[in-house]
Amino acid sequence: MKKTMPVKLKVFILALFLVCGHSSYSQNFVKRYLNNIINDTSDISKPQFLIYPTVAYAPETSWEFGLSSLLVFYAKQDTSNRLSEVNGFTFFTLENQYGLWFDHAIYSDEDNWFFLGRIRFQSFPLFYHGIGNQTPEDYIARVDANQIFIKERVLRKLKKDLFVGLEMDFQRLSSVDFIPAEGSNGIQDLPLGSQGSTNLGFGLGLVHDNRHNVLNVRKGFFSELALLHYNQAWGSTYDFTTVISDTRIYRPVGANNVFAAQILGQFNSGEVPFNQLALMGGESIMRGYYYGRYRDQNQLAAQFEYRFLPIPFNFTDRIGAVVFAGAGKVFPELRSFDLSDIVVSGGAGIRFLLFPKKDIYTRFDVALTQEGPGFYLFIGEAF
Repeated sequence: MKKTMPVKLKVFILALFLVCGHSSYSQNFVKRYLNNIINDTSDISKPQFLIYPTVAYAPETSWEFGLSSLLVFYAKQDTSNRLSEVNGFTFFTLENQYGLWFDHAIYSDEDNWFFLGRIRFQSFPLFYHGIGNQTPEDYIARVDANQIFIKERVLRKLKKDLFVGLEMDFQRLSSVDFIPAEGSNGIQDLPLGSQGSTNLGFGLGLVHDNRHNVLNVRKGFFSELALLHYNQAWGSTYDFTTVISDTRIYRPVGANNVFAAQILGQFNSGEVPFNQLALMGGESIMRGYYYGRYRDQNQLAAQFEYRFLPIPFNFTDRIGAVVFAGAGKVFPELRSFDLSDIVVSGGAGIRFLLFPKKDIYTRFDVALTQEGPGFYLFIGEAF
């Protein structure tokens, strides 16, 4: 059975109006709240906090209702420090699925410490197409499971823009149920980890980062090289090693435009469970493909984006646009990599300048692939 591309548009609603009712007090409160967001009247050095509800629909979840939040701030309210951000998202669906997500990039005063990570708890379906770069377009099984992801990097500044430190990754997949897709013949050989697994990895990370605003980089360079090892000696179900290389470059073009590019590589060795293979797709790189549509031991992917921030309209300076394209491949061994069967995607998007003083946009992207479109609405750029 072919999976319908989920239309997952997180829609801004006048949330507080819906929550608080129709009283004049509530309406005035909502007006003040929206005016503070739209007109961005706050002091640039002050922290800003945004909270709003979301509504989405996808065939595998039915209706999804959630609450999203964003906190942005400068350490010690000093704008010479880098802009830190914390994103939160919680949701539930009419199919009794739920989740809680937190992502963060936090810089201390004078960038002496850098904390980069994400925490996710969710009971949510995964679509399994098989392993490799030539798997069928139709998913062969839906995987129902409870998932926990905790990834944290604690990095210390060595010198200007260069950080080194410890990395930790914990992933647990439990209550796993592979449900064959309607009309399929089922799965002859279930992948490693199909009964669930718990894996804890420790390692080292080296990061070069001179970005000032991680949500909208106009000029800068970011590069991370990380090595993580998972071992049964400290409680992991499987023994394996992961190397991640992520490099991004941002160059201004004229007064408002930005050229951005990213190269991402993930290389695994050992016994890697299916949920921790190199997963390609998602809202950040190879947009248009479901996250995990392609999976294998290794991955190489690249993308570029040209941003018009903003477009010089006569009536407003808060509307922007982007065009983007990406290409990538998963493969079992380094020696087997070649340029055949490269997967490509591309598309365009519009931007709205949400916080003018902090130069933060919300994005709506439409990505096109050979398997159909994907739609994305988020705060901050894809990379």
